[in-house]
Amino acid sequence: MAGMHGMGPAFRNLRTDRGVANQKLGKDTVRRVLAFAKPFRAQIALFLLVTVLDAGLVVVTPLLAKTIIDVGILQHRTALVTWLALAMAGAALVDALFTVLSGYLSSRIGEGLIFDLRARVFAHVQRQSLAFFTRTQTGALVSRLNNDVIGAQRAFTSSLGGIVSNLVSVIVVGVAMVALSWQVTLLCLLLFPILFFTSRWVGGRLAGLTRQQMDGNADLGNAMTERFNVGGAMLLKLFGRREEEDAHFQGKAAVVRDLGVRISLIQRVFVAAMLAVPALATALVYGVGGHLAASGALTIGTLTALATLLVRLLGPLQGLSNVRIDVMTALVSFDRVFEVLDLPSLIEEKPEAISLAPDAARLEFDQVAFSYPRADRISLASLEGVARTDSRDTGQVLSDITFTAEPGQMVALVGPSGAGKTTVTHLVARLYDVESGTVRVGGHDVREVTLQSLEDVVGYVTQDAHMFHDTIRANLLYARPGATDAEVWESLEAAQVATLVRDLPDGLDTVVGDRGYRLSGGERQRLAIARLLLKAPAVVVLDEATAHLDSESEAAVQRALDAALEGRTSLVIAHRLSTVRNADTILVLDGGRIVQSGTHAQLLAQGGLYADLYRTQFVEDATVA
Repeated sequence: MAGMHGMGPAFRNLRTDRGVANQKLGKDTVRRVLAFAKPFRAQIALFLLVTVLDAGLVVVTPLLAKTIIDVGILQHRTALVTWLALAMAGAALVDALFTVLSGYLSSRIGEGLIFDLRARVFAHVQRQSLAFFTRTQTGALVSRLNNDVIGAQRAFTSSLGGIVSNLVSVIVVGVAMVALSWQVTLLCLLLFPILFFTSRWVGGRLAGLTRQQMDGNADLGNAMTERFNVGGAMLLKLFGRREEEDAHFQGKAAVVRDLGVRISLIQRVFVAAMLAVPALATALVYGVGGHLAASGALTIGTLTALATLLVRLLGPLQGLSNVRIDVMTALVSFDRVFEVLDLPSLIEEKPEAISLAPDAARLEFDQVAFSYPRADRISLASLEGVARTDSRDTGQVLSDITFTAEPGQMVALVGPSGAGKTTVTHLVARLYDVESGTVRVGGHDVREVTLQSLEDVVGYVTQDAHMFHDTIRANLLYARPGATDAEVWESLEAAQVATLVRDLPDGLDTVVGDRGYRLSGGERQRLAIARLLLKAPAVVVLDEATAHLDSESEAAVQRALDAALEGRTSLVIAHRLSTVRNADTILVLDGGRIVQSGTHAQLLAQGGLYADLYRTQFVEDATVA
């Protein structure tokens, strides 16, 4: 077992892409790494001390064995043999104690660092603009919170501890071997190039294959993630592509299988070298050392100690040959984490931002123009599922949008697809910032108020309301965590969904499933409206909130909304005629501009785009009405 000491970390390094050795890091990476380690400096110092002491013990047992043989056994001093054997046992117990203590400190440092990094990245990502999430691949982002954070953690546990331990072991063992016999030591070290070049040869091939295997496993994971969620599974079943999907998946899995076979073969070559070199070195020690011992130049105890020390030297030497790879791998992981932390959010709160009053209900758009930001301003190419080759301007999306909605008024947005309706609603809660002009809530520019107060004042119900994979109660309380059960049921009653919830076996504790897919579209939408009513914001944005409801459910929910929106500003993207008829003002958008404005009756009388939309999109609802 002693001969394999240090092989684990070394073998892991061979699986690391050696390209990291040439990776260019930010100038401040090391400084920032040390800054992250600052809260753990006392624990790191103790960890290093224990590691040094533990590594120093590597020579104790061989030297005690030498004394037992030369002084105790050969001189028939049985009492000394007993005491030295007890000393060996004591050294083993101390070594075990240091191993436990080192492991404890390593886990405390590593897990603490992981916690700090994950908390920092999670908090930073949460504060990114919506544009960031529209481009970022979720799996790649999660990988930064998992794989790269863990890789960074290794810098202060496996990497740091391994480097210090190997360095101390090489120095202590080397000095001891030279002191015992410099001739034998020099001859044995001639075998080290075999170990070194074998490691380089294996590493050069293993790195590329391992990278391909990781990419293949990532493809498998993405394929399963896309097809095993509710939406993907439904699409597969609706189009009946089971055989094609089986063949597609098996093709990807076959690539991973074949790579696994090749990697396993190369691993065996490496393991064979790791076993052969110590065996050859041992043979050399006993061959050369045996002749010296026979001639009286060495004692038998010295020969035994040399053989034991040699085996304990080769592992640390091989580990040190990969120091650059080890260090750079950890630093690259840190750099990739810092890359996320350094990405600025387009939506930032000013230090002097004021808090909106809870009843701020006046909404104003004053000559608002907007263009979606370029990709290089909002995301990282490494976090996007498809490689980004360029970053071009999207062009003007909104131009000269000006209107006012007083408290208690309902303003409806209508227009063809792509006219900019949803973009207008996104500017209200500052999901994006305007390019020019001003959006005001309660008389204040939304860029001048705190994000929390703005989010408290504005409430949304979108066309595809998201539900967490949790209970109905938890999804509703997300709007107002301190709400009582009575208030929850009141919101459910107002949203015309209380009867449904009462009829469920677990009531409020019913789990809604992934994205709420255990519920029908109409049920999910009414729960979203209940969540809005529980929040009771001063400004309400409805993005085709009744699109999934049948006529009967829509009429019931519309009555609830009419009561709930009294005295509040509401901005509604119209889908049904009933919503349009109730609006105080209807804004008709086309090409990012307001081309018509007025009431339903006024716009019909004017003709133009609204009248065309009425005839094509709303005539069926008009017939039902």
